[in-house]
Amino acid sequence: MPATSSLPLQSARSQILVGLALAALMICTRGQHFASVNALPSASWAVFFLAGALLRPMWALPALFVLSSLIDFGSLAAGTISDWCLSPAYWALAFAYAALWLGGHVYARRVHVDRWATVPRLAVALVMTATVAYLLSKGGFYFFSGRYPDADLAGFVARIPQYYPRALGTLAGYVGAAFALYALLRALNARSSAQTGARA
Repeated sequence: MPATSSLPLQSARSQILVGLALAALMICTRGQHFASVNALPSASWAVFFLAGALLRPMWALPALFVLSSLIDFGSLAAGTISDWCLSPAYWALAFAYAALWLGGHVYARRVHVDRWATVPRLAVALVMTATVAYLLSKGGFYFFSGRYPDADLAGFVARIPQYYPRALGTLAGYVGAAFALYALLRALNARSSAQTGARA
């Protein structure tokens, strides 16, 4: 079956609103700064997955990476975070975020996200994408940041059960909530259109 783009967010207004919503979600959940909501885990992975799924322009990927970097370096300059994560391996995040964006892009063009029957496919896509992103981001940090002088493969593998399930759970939670909201809004819009047509 040929790939299809099932997301009707094609208008410029829709794209701008979704882009702003994703940027706001990242700003409110990433790091420690004036706009952060400390009780929420970082939605950064989900933001890049959803950007790949919902936004047409490819420049959304570098734009969101620049935003994430500005938040991190701004928080560092403000003294609200330490420089522990801001090592030479920081740039491995660019590859991890690109993997997340690509995962969302491929998923959304293969299925209809407003149909609940696609939930198993979404689960598979999230696991595969999260695994690649985890290996790139956490692996890059562990081996190339210089924070672990005795880094070896066994040490990295031993850390996976501690950190990977949380990363996957956070990604799945935000993406699941976003797609559920998207499906609900589409259903309400379809119902409203049907009622308007019936009255006409």
